[in-house]
Amino acid sequence: MQYIDYNERKIRGTFDFPIEFYHIDSQHPQYAMPYHWHVEYEIIRILEGSFTVSLDENEFQAEHGDVIFINSGTLHAGIPNNCIYECIVFDMNMLMKKDTVCQKYIQDIMNHVININQFYKKQSSEFHKAVWQLFDVMDHKSYGYQLIVQGCLYQFLGIILEHGDYVTDSLQTPQNHRRILQLKQVLELIENSYPDQITLDQLSKAAGMSPKYFCRFFQEMTHKSPIDYLNYYRVERACYQLLNTDTSITDISYGVGFNDLSYFIKSFKKYKGITPAKYRKLNYIPVY
Repeated sequence: MQYIDYNERKIRGTFDFPIEFYHIDSQHPQYAMPYHWHVEYEIIRILEGSFTVSLDENEFQAEHGDVIFINSGTLHAGIPNNCIYECIVFDMNMLMKKDTVCQKYIQDIMNHVININQFYKKQSSEFHKAVWQLFDVMDHKSYGYQLIVQGCLYQFLGIILEHGDYVTDSLQTPQNHRRILQLKQVLELIENSYPDQITLDQLSKAAGMSPKYFCRFFQEMTHKSPIDYLNYYRVERACYQLLNTDTSITDISYGVGFNDLSYFIKSFKKYKGITPAKYRKLNYIPVY
């Protein structure tokens, strides 16, 4: 799985079965989950360790056995701690079958009339059994698995509605909604312009704030300074190129926005703990 773009636009699964499964451990190139969002819905289960999750402006600690549900359009990020986790990302439209009694419920979820709760602690329940079956079926993909997957998704959502694990009011206040939109605008600028020299003034203007207030705002939202986060994103882009191209490290450095090779290597070690050359060697994938 890759969380490269802040607003992911990648195709999940196939056109007629838009769902994808990802297994993430410490060897994965995008082990940490940087801020991003997508129109699809996402379910995460924690297999080992812990995972600090940020959903819009909410943050909580997920442990082994916990389940996280991420609504469409939610800005989210995660920091793993000795963690192995799995994700299923799916388009809710795959459950919108015409002339079925289920259509109204799915439509209410998609229109945010029903806002599903985001965090489910480990417990022995029919909910977790449904989630575990969904992940296991998606992992093995045996003949006819698509039928079981759709059944699991209907069961998962049905249990949530039956138990009242949702709210019918907006999860965001108008002020929080505005702050999230401002952050998304900044992240869009970083995504589109990271190879260029981006100034603090440009970032603050994207959020409609003064540089001084913007720095405080960005730190509150992401727990990083704007420049630190920009360098972090550039390193993430460099990781992708190191694993998927045979481009030289020097060219990658300049291509992702670093003007100094030594500063790139220093920044890379800060976020990944090793040099770019060692990272490429340890995670080597032949480029054809």
